[in-house]
Amino acid sequence: MKKSVLTRYRVMAYVTGVLLVLLTLGVIAKYVLDLDGADGFTGAVGIAHGWLYVVYLVFAFDLGSKAKWPVAKQLWVLLAGTIPTAAFFVERRITHELEGRVADGAPDVVKA
Repeated sequence: MKKSVLTRYRVMAYVTGVLLVLLTLGVIAKYVLDLDGADGFTGAVGIAHGWLYVVYLVFAFDLGSKAKWPVAKQLWVLLAGTIPTAAFFVERRITHELEGRVADGAPDVVKA
């Protein structure tokens, strides 16, 4: 597996995670704190997150298929972009798991 596959997944995990946290804060500001300017913010961030989440799905699926993950693990990684802050934790765990394989050029082995 190439390092670029892991790198692009990591970038999209962070982008998706940051946008989701911002969206969550915007929704709290809009509905809980009743702030007037939150409408435009949540709309723009929500659209950006939606489109970039699709890119995240493509990159995460590509990584999972090349790493030969079981379906349950693949779904876990794909859904991480929908839960605020989960993308950061999942990205860290996946990176630690795969960095050795990427650096050593080790053959892809299924490790659930």
